[in-house]
Order: sequence, then structure tokens, then C-alpha cells
Amino acid sequence: MSAKDKMIFLLILCLTVHQSPSDFLTKPGEEVQIFCSHNKTDYFQMLWYQRSPGETAMKLIGYLYVSDPTVEEQHKDNFNIIGDLSGSSKKNGSLKIQVVGPEQGAVYYCAASKAQEFREAEISKEITSDLL
Repeated sequence: MSAKDKMIFLLILCLTVHQSPSDFLTKPGEEVQIFCSHNKTDYFQMLWYQRSPGETAMKLIGYLYVSDPTVEEQHKDNFNIIGDLSGSSKKNGSLKIQVVGPEQGAVYYCAASKAQEFREAEISKEITSDLL
């Protein structure tokens, strides 16, 4: 196992994400809300994924960075991400799903990330040095 693999393995062990409800049944026209929480106070990004039946790949629905949600264009009509990951306490967020048909029948995953933020000055410096 390489050092990078060990670091990733340790990161997974240290972060426990709780998601509820664990499963649910619903009908078209209903709205479902899935809650996600974790206690890593310096992880300010929460990501939501969907894995449809028969598929192995997960599709990114969107993410919450601090309190700013971003939903992928193809999911904007049926999904809403809510939460506030600011501060130094337990982090909480949720995914609202507007069920319109079987295409929302899937497994949903929540993940937490210690997001990296680039400052405009750093990006400008990198672009400028690349151009020279």
C-alpha cells in the first residue's frame, strides 16, 4: 500500500457521515428529504450523488459549499440542496427530491470534503507565469 493509499484510507476512517432516512418508498408527486451530518468541523463541502439501478457509476447531483448550493443543470428541476456548513460545530445538510417518476428511484449518497478554495490573486499569478 502506497503512502497516498494509506492517507486516503486514514481519511475515510476518521470521517463518519450519517445519512437518514436509510431507505424510503414514495409515489410520484411527493417530496422526500434526506439528511446528512458529520462532525468534521473543518469540512465545509457536502456532495450529493445518485446511483441508478443497474448502474455502477454515481452521478453528481450537486454540492453545498458552506451555505452556497450548486445543483448540476440536469438535476435542477427535481433536486434542491439545503444547509449551512459554516462555523465550528457539527455539519448538517439535506437533499430534497421532487419525485416525478421512476428516474428518481436510486441510491443516494452524501459525502463530505475539505474543499480547497483558490484566491483570485493566486489564479492570476499562475496564469501570468504560464503566459511568460
